[in-house]
Amino acid sequence: MSDNANNNRQTEEIGDEVLNVVNFLRRHPPFDRMERTAVRDMAYRLEVGRYPAGTTIADPGDGPAARLFIVLSGRVRGGNPAQTHEEGGDSWELLPGECFPVGALLARRPVRTVHEAVDETECLELEWSDFTELLETSSAFNDFCTHRLSTLLNTMKREVQADAIRGLGEDTSLNIPLGARLRRAPVTCRVDTPVRQALESMNSEHVGSIVVTDGGHRPVGVFTLRDLLARLSLPERSLDTRIDEVMTPDPVCLPRSAFAFEAAMLMAQHAIHHVCLVDRGRLVGVISERDLFSMQRVGLVNLSKTVARAESVGELARLRPDIHQLVDQMLAQGVRVAQITQMITMINDQITRRLIELHLREAADLPEVQFSWVAFGSEARQEQTLKTDQDNGAIFRTPEDMTPDQVRESLTPVFRRINEALDQCGYPLCQGNIMASNPECCLSFEEWQQRFTRWIEQGTPEHLLQASIFFDFRTIAGNAEDVEELRYWLLDRTARNSRFRRQMAANALQLRPPLGVFRSFRVDSRGEYRNTLNLKLNGVTPFVDTARLFSLAHRLPATNTLSRLRLAADARVVDPGDVDAWSDAYDYIQMLRMRINQEQRAAGEPLSNRVDPSALNDLDRRVLKEAFREARQLQQRLESIYQL
Repeated sequence: MSDNANNNRQTEEIGDEVLNVVNFLRRHPPFDRMERTAVRDMAYRLEVGRYPAGTTIADPGDGPAARLFIVLSGRVRGGNPAQTHEEGGDSWELLPGECFPVGALLARRPVRTVHEAVDETECLELEWSDFTELLETSSAFNDFCTHRLSTLLNTMKREVQADAIRGLGEDTSLNIPLGARLRRAPVTCRVDTPVRQALESMNSEHVGSIVVTDGGHRPVGVFTLRDLLARLSLPERSLDTRIDEVMTPDPVCLPRSAFAFEAAMLMAQHAIHHVCLVDRGRLVGVISERDLFSMQRVGLVNLSKTVARAESVGELARLRPDIHQLVDQMLAQGVRVAQITQMITMINDQITRRLIELHLREAADLPEVQFSWVAFGSEARQEQTLKTDQDNGAIFRTPEDMTPDQVRESLTPVFRRINEALDQCGYPLCQGNIMASNPECCLSFEEWQQRFTRWIEQGTPEHLLQASIFFDFRTIAGNAEDVEELRYWLLDRTARNSRFRRQMAANALQLRPPLGVFRSFRVDSRGEYRNTLNLKLNGVTPFVDTARLFSLAHRLPATNTLSRLRLAADARVVDPGDVDAWSDAYDYIQMLRMRINQEQRAAGEPLSNRVDPSALNDLDRRVLKEAFREARQLQQRLESIYQL
């Protein structure tokens, strides 16, 4: 064979090898989002490293990380190889397509854990100089390395949205700025305009409302056809009346940069159909419920109004399918899962308030007692998914002519009927009996103070484990001032008791993210839930418990988990960049719970927080693994603070 022919054959063989590498990389993030030419150029620079089982690939003692490793075949275990999962759970596995050690390369530092080949393993390896060049030339690669979880999560969200949007029409996004929804200039009039002239403008413009503005074009009121009926026609007032005498003053306003989700929430909360958009206080447009929900089969505002008008438990119970359908629509719109859980919680709150109103109306002989119906747990945190039970209680002020026991005796029978009605509406009775009908959860203000004092000053770790749900509370109905007074009283005492906080931290570290040593996830090995893991207990709870402790330790008044983490960053307890990653991880686990519940409902199965990781697609498994790693990072932060 001639030298020329031999060279051609070698070139052809090298081409085949590069093509195989390119095809492999293009199946995994972030290379699936990079231009093919960029992936091909990278492939030419990669070397293949082969590691027998038990071989160390990267070690903290090796000095600053010098190479990017991409697992081609086999498995790589990260962590301390001498430590089992049961001894601390600080080991995990990397599978084909996954990269390491990205963080060490970005910081130009040694790896912090040992990386070892579990099986016969092959890695594609990129020198540090080529890695840094790729960071500069490929925005997709740079985004992945600097915001790894966020990038994976966005990819997954696009897939979820594409699946959910089928059959729901075209663009129905609530995750875009309100300014993008504007279709026309607002119809306006001045404060001294006669009603007759305003009605002529409304008729010619084919609108059902008009915004009343002052001399600076700032919205001061709204006049609708409902106002015409209630304030002019029925009272028989003249159409020459100035419009500022019959308008609805102080319209709800948002900046045009606000998101459609915010307008939807305001419309539902205030039972209104329009929101004024302003820019530096000046009116620039009006957004209507029709603008936001024209493509929806179930409107959030209409659903809220139906709840408010319901006159029986049966009417409210029949709304459950609409809530599920609304969640389908929110997923299709690309709404963040935190916003979806807020919507679910808001509707649950409204149903609870309506049931309380209906039952108090029937309890004519109830003594005059000032009480607050409070939610505990996930409803208090505004983090309810479709699978939820009741966690509620009551705080009351004891009248001078009664004892706390007498107040309880009068309230709990009514509360029992409310708890039972909630059960009929799809909110199961709490198996732990954390409900307002339980005398132990229906206490006076002073009794709640006494109970919290015992937990803080004398509680054992076991007591605090059971009591942790009570440290998340929020007013649903009644006197919110008492609840807030109790909250600030509580935060003052928890922030001053280091023994209590350390016990809470130790409890928070008991539930570890289910990352396995010898496989990607640690699942239950026997019983009814074999080969599954609990997304709520092992996934969500580590974030919830740690965020709660930040709140109790630093007097942070928020109850929502993500809000607590953000306030902790504002207070410089944790780094804002870490909070971003933890928030993404928490969002993903909550979204996965939501999706699984929707699939179970569609299949007629009971709702569960359980998932079989092998039933997930490759992207979901990878994002879930990254989310669990972030949960572990958060717990390690807790270990460092409390030296546990």
